[in-house]
Formats: sequence, C-alpha cells, structure tokens
Amino acid sequence: MSGDRAAHLISAGRLRTDPPKRLVLLDVRLGADSPGFARTHLPGARFVDADADLAGIATPHSGARPLPDPATLTAALRRWGIHPDSTVVVYDDAGSIPAARAWWVLRWAGLPDVRLLDGGLPAWLAAGGPVVSGEEPELGDIGTAAARPGGLPVIETAAVATLPERGVLLDARPQSHYRGAGEFAGHIPGAVSAPVFDDFDQDGLLRDEQTLRARYRDLGITGTTAVASYCGSAMAAALQVFVLATLGIEIALYPGSLSQWSADPARLVVGSAVVTPDPVPAL
Repeated sequence: MSGDRAAHLISAGRLRTDPPKRLVLLDVRLGADSPGFARTHLPGARFVDADADLAGIATPHSGARPLPDPATLTAALRRWGIHPDSTVVVYDDAGSIPAARAWWVLRWAGLPDVRLLDGGLPAWLAAGGPVVSGEEPELGDIGTAAARPGGLPVIETAAVATLPERGVLLDARPQSHYRGAGEFAGHIPGAVSAPVFDDFDQDGLLRDEQTLRARYRDLGITGTTAVASYCGSAMAAALQVFVLATLGIEIALYPGSLSQWSADPARLVVGSAVVTPDPVPAL
C-alpha cells in the first residue's frame, strides 16, 4: 500500500485549485440524513447513506454494520457514477468517520483511487470552498465500476481472539469506552487502547506524518507486525485503517468489531462499567 499521503488524503485547497480528473465526490452521512445533504454539500456531490449503502443487513451475530453485499454495492457505485478509472473523494461533516467508512468500503471493493477530504466539509468551508443546497441532480453518466471484494484485509472473530499473542489489536474508540463506558463497553482481551481521534488536531485535520509514526511506533506498530483495528461497529476502526494507510502501513479491519464479539456471551469482554464517558460517540 502506498504511504504517500496524497494517495489517500486531499486537502480542501488542493481540491479547490487542482481537482483530480474523472472526479466523483461522495457526501457521506450517518443514517438517512438527506436533509443535511440538501442544506449544504459540495457542488456535484452524490449523497451516501453510511448505514444503507456501506453496510449489509445486520443479524444477531453479524455485528451492527456487516460488510455490504457486493451486488448491492456495485449498484450503488454505478448509481454514484463511479468508473474503474474514477478518482473518488469522500467527505463528511462528522469528524471523518463516515467518510473513512466509505474510503475503506470502496478500497475493499477494489477501487484503486479513493481519497478522503482532510477536515471534511468544515475544512472546505474554512477554505472558502463553494457549497450548494437542494437535492442531488440527475446523473447523466451511469457508472461502470463493480465491487470486487478483497482490496483491503479483514480479520474474522476467531483470528481476533489470538491476534494479541502474535501481533497488535488496536481499539480505536475513546479510552472511556475501552475501560467500560457507553454502548459496547469494555474491550477485547489483549487489545491496546489507541483512540483514533488523537490522530487529528482540533480542526479535524490529520496530524503530521512524524507525529503519527511516533505514536504508532510507541504502540508497537512498525509495518512488519500483524495488526488489526476494531471499534464498536467498524466505523472509527475504518478511520484508523485509513490513518495507517497514509503511513504506508496496511492493517486489517475487524468488520464485526465489538458489536459482533460481544454478541456471544461466551466471549470475554474486559472492563468496568463504572466510567465517565468521553464526549465523543463510540462508532
């Protein structure tokens, strides 16, 4: 995987002044937030429902956001006007987590050029970027891309249980959730707390490469160790996979995350329930 930040991340300034050719913009929202999209979005952006478009149908043992069905995802890719040679830029207004889920799903589906807008919609507005309102326009160009899963690695529950013995299992959620607060409280035995929100500054921009490398090196990640990330439902963890991709380090995502792990009462979840939650969602 390329470690060039520009292969995975694009700044608002660069998107404004030197947009990629064959550009497709995706505005990713949590749930069916089409009203939010209708109020403000980048010109030409397509609306993406992170729950309906980027996840499959949940079952009692699948986790809250299982991987999407390839045929259904293919239909969405074409509805958004994506071709195999498109450059897809994803963004959101929710701290880059929904956009990172889109980045991960599209890369997993085999799309070669997917980038995340650094800082999302707030950064675009701060840079003086234009926005529009209203519903998305009719798309004249139906895409031809097809979902071909396998572009990024995943790890299944059985392997997650043994990973801490041979590698590093990262918990991307806030420390309070790791310790036992909030939905899907506690953590998988042997997991290391590594809140992905710490990888971004107060403006929601990704921290510099040197800072990120030092942080993950301190967590035992050098690029040669087996590593996977999880959260509550593979949203924050997808952002962590993205962050490490900008460093040229490929790690696996646990799609079921703690929502799948904890569905089986026989699986141990470590952590006390008496913890003050951090003021951020456990995604």
